[in-house]
Amino acid sequence: MSADGEQRIAAAFAAAGKRAALMPYLMGGFPDLETSRAIGEATAAAGADMLELGIPFSDPLADGPVIHDAATHALAGGASVASVLEVAAKLTPLLPVIVMTYVNVLMAPGVERFLERVARSGISGLIVPDLPLEEADEIAGAAQAVGVALVPLVAPTTPDDRLARIGARAQGFVYVVSVTGTTGERAGAASSLEPLIARAHAHTTVPVALGFGISTPAQAVAAAQAGADGVIVGSRLVRAAGEEADPATAVGRLVGEFAAALA
Repeated sequence: MSADGEQRIAAAFAAAGKRAALMPYLMGGFPDLETSRAIGEATAAAGADMLELGIPFSDPLADGPVIHDAATHALAGGASVASVLEVAAKLTPLLPVIVMTYVNVLMAPGVERFLERVARSGISGLIVPDLPLEEADEIAGAAQAVGVALVPLVAPTTPDDRLARIGARAQGFVYVVSVTGTTGERAGAASSLEPLIARAHAHTTVPVALGFGISTPAQAVAAAQAGADGVIVGSRLVRAAGEEADPATAVGRLVGEFAAALA
């Protein structure tokens, strides 16, 4: 079992040395399991501070078409929870890994069993976008028992009283969704980033990371300038993994561009 995941995530934010810590998102098993491992290694070498690794699910309600299609492809290619956790275990010595999946994936084997497998893989954190605050206590407790940080999400529409309750319980960081909608590339940065990030900071003591719609280095810099402690880049990288002849090199080059912009 790894060292406490929350501590490792905190150390990664503190040691990032950038305007904001850089957290690429990759889909486990896409375009295949071995290539997804190689992509993860390339992101670490290119300057990623942490890695968000998706466990594919058949009905990913928070994800836009690029990540949804990647999950479908990964499942069709035989990716499973066990095989993606094996990929994660090979990446966790390089940087903290936070897995993202949906609540059914936890419930199928049982929450405690799932989290024990996550912890044995050396994973630092867990993001479950369809887990509501009112139903999170059991999973949060089980995660804390095995040293895995349960990272909550908040949206522009989250009211202050609810944001306060989420922020008080947050582990690792608060994942701020920059827009109402699903993941995906967007042409420009939202004009309301600064007040959104400030609201999140006002209600928690852990770092605040911004995701959904960050697809260019300029947008990542804008998020950092607006006060984000971390930026999460997903669909742009997943698209490159599916389109390029050498996915690991292509994604690594893109991550290097984001890292350089945030330096």
